[in-house]
Amino acid sequence: QVQLVESGGGLVQPGGSLRLSCVTSGFSLKNYATGWFRQAPGKGREGIASITGDGRTFYLPSLKGQFTISRDDAQNTLYLDAANLKPEDTAVYYCVADANAGPMVDPKFYEYSGQGTQVTVSA
Repeated sequence: QVQLVESGGGLVQPGGSLRLSCVTSGFSLKNYATGWFRQAPGKGREGIASITGDGRTFYLPSLKGQFTISRDDAQNTLYLDAANLKPEDTAVYYCVADANAGPMVDPKFYEYSGQGTQVTVSA
């Protein structure tokens, strides 16, 4: 049974940084594509980054440089490092996983999703 549990969200000041974590179970990170997307209030889902089973990373071009995706295979944990956060980055952030998504960043290609973690950027 695939499970994804995010943590690490919270309130951060503009210009600040944050690390989100996603503990996974029920599959191997080496065999699945995983990623992160976010959804701001009243807006659609926006893919941020993905990492393939063999470790290749992909980003939404407009967010590359601000977000970094990584993982720890031994800990079955996916990470998203966010830097220079702005109020418009306020959203619920979700991790996703799929056996066949490959390099796709768009969350529509992913079967499994966590419950999300709220990130609020405000002074």
